[in-house]
Amino acid sequence: MPGIHDLPLFIVSGLLLNIMPGPDSLLIMTRSAIQGWRAGCTAALGIGAGTMVHICAAALGLSALLATSATAFTVVKLAGAAYILYIALGLLRSRRQTDGAAAPALPALPYRTIFAQGFLTNVLNPKVAIFFLAFVPQFISADAPNKGLAFIVLGCIFNFNGMLWCGALALATARASARIKPSPAVALWLNRVTGGLFVWLGVKLALAKSH
Repeated sequence: MPGIHDLPLFIVSGLLLNIMPGPDSLLIMTRSAIQGWRAGCTAALGIGAGTMVHICAAALGLSALLATSATAFTVVKLAGAAYILYIALGLLRSRRQTDGAAAPALPALPYRTIFAQGFLTNVLNPKVAIFFLAFVPQFISADAPNKGLAFIVLGCIFNFNGMLWCGALALATARASARIKPSPAVALWLNRVTGGLFVWLGVKLALAKSH
């Protein structure tokens, strides 16, 4: 497309950035381990939908508000941190059944709830919006005839590659969980460790600065 340069470098860089661990990856792995690959892929779809919101907002210039307004950035990041901590609370409160039955430490969730978790975890993270504003324009030519369209095209490519990685992560996690089949006690502590990681991510987001 006219106005886009170094596309192979953009694709490789985007894949490497998607592989970096964060709340999105942790959510996919958690749902895949508990409910299987379909639940993990549903979370990935929610994350992809949230990413498209950031892409369109950045292309329209709305994300620039988060980068320049301390109040807007703080409101969004605190909402995102609160939601991540809410997910963490559910993981930390998981407990084994008292009768010793080998039941999952966490209940299965409806797919619409899982989708909403993925969507909100991503869309309420202002660092994602600022990332797109900082990263994508580097691959758009200064003389591009339509910079907004070029931004959306690159954003969609980034999101598509990210979805491929998220789908692979969901499948790999579900397969590993089915093969290992941890005991209820081990599953309980894995949930608590994961909950602790979500607490760390939530606090990290709450303390994040826009610059």
